[in-house]
Formats: sequence, structure tokens, C-alpha cells
Amino acid sequence: MKKNGLWLGAFGALALLLAVAEPVLLAKVLINGAGATFPEVIYTKWFEEFPKKYPDSQINYQALGSGAGIRQLTEGTVDFGASDMPMTDAQISKLKVKPLHFPTVLGGIVPTYNIPGLKQDLKFTPAVLAGIFLGKIKKWSDPELTKANPGVKLPDTDILVVHRSDGSGTTFVFTDYLSKVSPEWKTVVGSNTSVKWPVGIGAEHNEGVAGLVKQSPNSIGYVELIYATQNKMGYGAIQNAAGTFLRADLGSVTEAAAGAAKNMPDDFRVSITNAPGKQAYPIASFTWLLVPSKFADAEKKKVIVEFLRWMLTDGQKYAAGLSYAPLPKEVVAKEEKAIALIQ
Repeated sequence: MKKNGLWLGAFGALALLLAVAEPVLLAKVLINGAGATFPEVIYTKWFEEFPKKYPDSQINYQALGSGAGIRQLTEGTVDFGASDMPMTDAQISKLKVKPLHFPTVLGGIVPTYNIPGLKQDLKFTPAVLAGIFLGKIKKWSDPELTKANPGVKLPDTDILVVHRSDGSGTTFVFTDYLSKVSPEWKTVVGSNTSVKWPVGIGAEHNEGVAGLVKQSPNSIGYVELIYATQNKMGYGAIQNAAGTFLRADLGSVTEAAAGAAKNMPDDFRVSITNAPGKQAYPIASFTWLLVPSKFADAEKKKVIVEFLRWMLTDGQKYAAGLSYAPLPKEVVAKEEKAIALIQ
């Protein structure tokens, strides 16, 4: 009996030890982030893959739009933000802890449309694209459109413009481009995450715009490339600064970053829309993680630093398969040094 009693006593002690230890073994460092929908597809993949290598971490991300990401970072309700628009000096001044900008991938914004029966890919000059979103080009049969698309039979129907209704980095990139190519757009509308649209109806997030265009005949909108490809939607070629009509793909988006990569500013805040180069896609952009330069929680800091290092190496391998362009090596090297600024 003594032996059994000792055995039962030892078993009970072990069970108690495991019961106490289990919460410690299962405890994870939880990181919360929010922001851009532009990179949502690859961020979802990254935040699934990273914990496989670092099982003590869990990263939750809400794709609410760049404006919401900046707002939540400013309010201190998330550990990091995400935006397709670099924060302005005025926005940065509102934060208690200065944020650092870390480019993650490159993407292209494409004009996606739904014209029943059309089998050819359309071409858009800068003037046509600005004219449509200004509400000055009202029909698909407009002479400016037919001139850019010889031999394509376009319907004599009204164009339904679809734009973002939420604060969006995708909108910033798109309107930043239009402001560079159209003096009228720059004066009348300008560029920002939210603008006063001259025409059209709004939808939330990239997937909302893609969904509304897909279900609305004779419509046009703007979305990140992956949303057009995932939904099997037509999207147009845009005439770039060198006069070449280009559709967004990994090569043309990467080419748009070539000049910026060699002269990247120390804070990584840069615009690459309407970039020079015959093969440079004109509506391309980096997208950024907005990371506080100082963490009160040492464990959170450790996970963020580990994630950034993983993102710049292993994480980049997922980019091409998800229709994003990986970072140029010059940018990666510069970011790896910038990680040391996190305290």
C-alpha cells in the first residue's frame, strides 16, 4: 500500500506540476496590428507562417484600411500599423513614440472594369484615366477611349465609377499618380487617403471595390493587382511616363522601384508613382509597416524584431506567388540596419 500510496502521491505531484506549468508552456506573445488592405493577402500568409518558426508568437492583423491603421497606431490601440501611404510629419508629431517605416513588398494599382462581352484588354492614357474619374469622360465610346484602343468595339453606355469610401492607402497611391499626370486633378481633387470624389459610388476596402465592379456592368474601379487576379477580372494597361502601355506585373512593378531603391531616404518615405523607365508600371508603390521605435514590453519588442528580420529574408519568398513584387536588395540591406533603431 505504501508503494501504491507513494506512486499515487508522486503521480499527483506530477499532475499538479503539469497543471501549473501548462499555461506557461502555452503562453504566447500576442502582437496586434491593423491597417492597409493592399498587402492583406501576403500579410495573412506571413502571419500564418511566422509562428511556425517562432511558436512563442501570435500576430493578429485587421485589414481596415491605411487611414484606420495610422489612427489606431496614434491612439495606441495596436502594436503596429500598416499603410500604403507614408505618414506625414504632421501625423508623426501626434505620436508619443516616433514610428519607423519598414517597406514590406511592392504592389501595383490597376484600373479594373466590367464591360459585358469585351474580350480585349483596354489601354488607358493618363488623360483618359483622369478624365473618367473626374467625370468628364462619361461613356465607354468616348473618342479619347476609342483613340487609345483602335479596333476595339466599345459600347455606347455610361461609365459607372467605383472608388474607395474608407480612408485608404490604395486611394492615396491612385490619387498621387493622378495628381502627377493631371494638373486639373491636382487642383480640383488632390491626393490623400480620402478625397472628395467628383463622381462615382464608394465601397469599403480593396475587396469591396473589386466586388462592386464585378457585379456592376459597365463599371470601372481601382484595386491592388492581387484583387483583380483573384477575382479573374479584366484590368487595363496604362501609358507610362516613357509613353509605353504596360499592364501591372512583377517585372513592371519592380522596375518602378529601381530608381528609388538606389536612393532610398533613411526614413523610407518615398513615392514611386509615374516613375521613369520604359518598363516601369506607373501606379506602383511600396507598402509599409509602421513600427514604434520604442517598446515598453521587452517580449513584444523581441517578436517584432524577429518578425522584421524574417520578413526581409524568408518572408520575401512568398511575394511573387501572391502577385506582389519582392523588395529590391538595396532596400532590404538598408532595412536590416534600421531594425537596430527599435529600442
